Amino acid sequence: MIGKRAFWGCSSLTVITIPEGVTTIGLSAFYECSSLAAITILEGVTSISNYTFYGCSSLAAITIPDGVTMIDSEAFEGCSSLTAITIPDSVTTIGGGAFEGCSSLTAITIPDSVTTIGGCALYGCSSLTAITIPDGVTTIGIQAFSECSSLAAITIPDSVTTLSYAAFAGCSSLTTITIPDGVTMIDSRAFAGCSSLVAITIPDSVTTIGNDAFNGCTALTRLSLSPAISVGQNCFSNCTALISAAASQNMATVEDLLHSRWHRIRERVIVLTCLKTLFTDQKKRKRQDGGEAQTLGVTATRKRLPKVMWRVILEFL
Repeated sequence: MIGKRAFWGCSSLTVITIPEGVTTIGLSAFYECSSLAAITILEGVTSISNYTFYGCSSLAAITIPDGVTMIDSEAFEGCSSLTAITIPDSVTTIGGGAFEGCSSLTAITIPDSVTTIGGCALYGCSSLTAITIPDGVTTIGIQAFSECSSLAAITIPDSVTTLSYAAFAGCSSLTTITIPDGVTMIDSRAFAGCSSLVAITIPDSVTTIGNDAFNGCTALTRLSLSPAISVGQNCFSNCTALISAAASQNMATVEDLLHSRWHRIRERVIVLTCLKTLFTDQKKRKRQDGGEAQTLGVTATRKRLPKVMWRVILEFL
């Protein structure tokens, strides 16, 4: 065993070999060993603890041996020179912030054995260009891939059911993504600031989209939605290129779009003034049905508008 904080702050240490027989590397064992460029971990180690290599900013490569089952929280956070890493099939969990701030990391292989990717696991890995999340993963933690600004492609397996808070926020190079049929919730800010995302199809399995989920997706031009989805506030705010949304029955989505772009539309299209009254102020209208006055709700009013009108509205959003 190598105890916790064993080499804490040894800033001149450049290389080390962890011998056979060691099964545990303690908490913060090599914390802020800023000159450590190479380390060999022999088989026998089963867990890489919290903060083990935190801030080892000169570490360019490391091989994690078979037998390791968990890479704990912040284990490699701030290893800004680390360019590639292979995670063995024995690992089942990648902890929160495990590779956060590894800004030189261009490639990482996540094996099928992994079931959980913790919050902020790859936050700020700004050189990472592509990643495949294996079929065994059921949980992607909050901000897991936030600010991966070079990430252009990602594959999400059918096993994932929730896209957590800000999971891909700030992935400004991401152009397209396929959300699998198993996902039921897209949490708040999940894709906020994905400024290169041009199109997205949200499957019928999704029931809820959180606040600001696509806020700032300025290149988004096409969005396909299920009629039954509940959409949070400001979901499509600042989606300046959005021209089409397959939301013919989804009042919440259209209303949200109308709110976010209203100030640019009002002076150009007089009919939208009436629509703003109908959908944002929810002005009550009455009709006679069998002699009894009834109130027309938003949904009923919306159904009376021709579909072509909605296409015109969306073309201006």
